[in-house]
Amino acid sequence: MKKLNDLLQLGDPRLYEVCEPIYEYELPQVKEWVADLHNVMEEIREKYQFGRGIAAPQIGIMKRLIYLNLDKPTGGVPQVIINPVLKNLSEEMFELWDDCMSFPNLLVKVKRHKVLTINYLNENWQPQIWQVEDAISELIQHEYDHLDGVLCTMRAIDNHSFKWRPTPD
Repeated sequence: MKKLNDLLQLGDPRLYEVCEPIYEYELPQVKEWVADLHNVMEEIREKYQFGRGIAAPQIGIMKRLIYLNLDKPTGGVPQVIINPVLKNLSEEMFELWDDCMSFPNLLVKVKRHKVLTINYLNENWQPQIWQVEDAISELIQHEYDHLDGVLCTMRAIDNHSFKWRPTPD
């Protein structure tokens, strides 16, 4: 089982690699990978009090896999996202202070698309389509970037778009 110290940190060259797709024969491994992602995210939440999603490359699994845990009854909201493709990205953008588990004390101001559609396979290899907006759109874009080796530091609006996260009391 992967732990918090398995989380790749800013500067690790693997964070800048493009991930490989997952193939159907790898589905048994996906369950293990998701358990690892869940475990690391829970440790981040306990230590830093944030975290809604994590991408497989953040723990050294160089596959196109995202795990979300939105802390509410999901009612159809996906948690395991395999081989996602983003579509219909809105022209309307919004700015926010983004955070990342791979550098938990740093916030980066970025612009993200307000609305998008994500096509993906779920943990049962069934095709899914999910239209998202606002906070979930931002989250999906952040995690998707990880699959392409892009960090939010690379999307900073300008040289003044960085600040330290206030430490929890």
